[in-house]
Amino acid sequence: MRQVGMNGRGLGCGCLGCGGGTLLVLALLGGLAWFFVIQPARNFLASWQPPAQTQTQGQPQGNAGQNGGAGTAAGAPLTRAEVQQFVRVRREVRQALGTSFTGVQQVWTDIQNGQNPNLLQMMAVLRDAGASVGAARQAQAAALTKEGMSADRYAQVRAAVNRALGLPTVDFAQAAQALQNGQLPDLNSTVQAGGGPDRALVEPFRRELTATAAAGLLGL
Repeated sequence: MRQVGMNGRGLGCGCLGCGGGTLLVLALLGGLAWFFVIQPARNFLASWQPPAQTQTQGQPQGNAGQNGGAGTAAGAPLTRAEVQQFVRVRREVRQALGTSFTGVQQVWTDIQNGQNPNLLQMMAVLRDAGASVGAARQAQAAALTKEGMSADRYAQVRAAVNRALGLPTVDFAQAAQALQNGQLPDLNSTVQAGGGPDRALVEPFRRELTATAAAGLLGL
């Protein structure tokens, strides 16, 4: 027999009416998702956006036009000069990240050991890095301008370096963008075997590239 309370309401019926308790729980969960997931992702992306890069017309800066320059075609073979440029840019990024790099490094180590990160780990990394990611992006943009390398080519070189070293590729910046768009990000990762034609190019820099590879989690 259906139990009825003193006011004639069935179980689950409160001041908001039948189903009101469920609506309240959903509203609470929605609020928690906003404050602990969506808003941190938005804040990270706002800091992550790179500053506008300016270049005097007809006057390429740094090594623009050489290997890794803005005119390098997508999918072009990796060169030794580009690896050297990448190493120099990564040094600037690592320095700008400061102490927040420690938490990023821990998650990166877990990923290398075959553990896929979860959403809570991702948000913790984004919150910890939020204060310094803006400075890191500025440092990256300045270094890219100095090296004459476009942001797109930098991303291609990063992917090629990771493949050659057998490092996983997980981009929390892209995952944060998915969250902001109301999508559940894919945080699955597979540790690559490494090698290939680019291995000889990156081998002299293996130690440094491996030490700074965690910056790639932040899209850097």
